[in-house]
Amino acid sequence: METIVDFLTPKKTVQFLLEHPQALFIDCRSEREFRFVGHPAGASHVSWNDGPAWEINPDFVDEVRKLAGDHRDRPLVLICRDGSRSVEAGRALEAAGFSGVRAVLHGFEGDVGADLQRGSVNGWRFDGLPWGMSGCGKCGP
Repeated sequence: METIVDFLTPKKTVQFLLEHPQALFIDCRSEREFRFVGHPAGASHVSWNDGPAWEINPDFVDEVRKLAGDHRDRPLVLICRDGSRSVEAGRALEAAGFSGVRAVLHGFEGDVGADLQRGSVNGWRFDGLPWGMSGCGKCGP
């Protein structure tokens, strides 16, 4: 049986998180993307895959399980760059017994526009939703 991750638009994600304060919001992009491109306000970071070879993080499910307090029915919302990694990560969580997994449609940066850049068509930043940057790790959080 194929698992299906539900999608929320970025704006619906904000509404969902306000209505479900127990929900866990996870940015599953690489550490560099999270720190240097920016991330949604309030999102925890657990990489689904990371460089230099973009290997799948073998500890992804366990790291999410720890953040969720081992409550596999806790609502989870995943975000990545454009929505594709969130689906893969969500399927892995569902296969591990998590329910209520959602992914942010178009992700943080959105689809590539006519200018061959992300951020001009859709996505979290395009919608003007709260976000920040973490810096280099030597500069503070």
